[in-house]
Amino acid sequence: MMGNTLGLAPMGTLPRRSHRREEPLPNPGSFDELHRLCKDVFPAQMEGVKLVVNKVLSSHFQVAHTVHMSALGLPGYHLHTAYAGDWQLSPTEVFPTVVGDMDSSGSLNAQVLLLLAERLRAKAVFQTQQAKFLTWQFDGEYRGDDCTATLTLGNPDLIGESDITHRLVLGGELVYHRRPGEEGAILTLAGKYSAVHWVATLNVGSGGAHASYYHKANEQVQVGVEFEANTRLQDTTFSFGYHLTLPQADMVFRGLVDSNWCVGAVLEKKMRPLPVTLALGAFLNHWRNRFHCGFSITVG
Repeated sequence: MMGNTLGLAPMGTLPRRSHRREEPLPNPGSFDELHRLCKDVFPAQMEGVKLVVNKVLSSHFQVAHTVHMSALGLPGYHLHTAYAGDWQLSPTEVFPTVVGDMDSSGSLNAQVLLLLAERLRAKAVFQTQQAKFLTWQFDGEYRGDDCTATLTLGNPDLIGESDITHRLVLGGELVYHRRPGEEGAILTLAGKYSAVHWVATLNVGSGGAHASYYHKANEQVQVGVEFEANTRLQDTTFSFGYHLTLPQADMVFRGLVDSNWCVGAVLEKKMRPLPVTLALGAFLNHWRNRFHCGFSITVG
């Protein structure tokens, strides 16, 4: 007689189920950078004629000269200087960093970034108007593995945000202000969801709401949508922007349309092999019947 035999392996030889290794959550970044991807899609306002000359003096120091002529005001000159130290955490983060901008009237805008420890950063911002001291602000920022906390003095501001998952970031901002005869606090809650090709962000508070949506269709086309509502001014704005890159032609085109009947576009062209970039922009407000255009040349 023949039969089937079922053999059982000893418990020690059974294959063990491998435990899934969870990846640590990334740092969510700063609170004021939540809408940056969407805002970079929109073109910057241009008016008049501008000439910018950049000069790199060393691996740490560079200067820029800007001359701007406009029909809306007097011609102006700006001297921009920047110093970058040796401590580089990422391609866009170098410490210490000192940036200054002074115009022909003597007004100064300065910013200092310091890395106090591996997770602790400090920033100081100063602004003067001619010979008068206008504003100052000091920021302290702590960046953990999956959270960021910021304390601002000058315009008192307490910020905190944390990663919930690899795609979802939640945070809040508390602003407390006190002036002669006025005192109050404003709380704003924020959320950001990041997918492979799109990012959605929402800020909601007693002062209003700000929502943005960024979508990267491919390496050449990016679009962004913004909605802003201000309860104090009783005003709402809806904007749509797009960013088109033509690598073969060394051209970048940005455009926008908003609910205030404004349309605008900026075209940038790199004149290779020369270190020159030309930009031409035009903006039209149909509601107020206003039109302005600009042209800029950047050397370096």
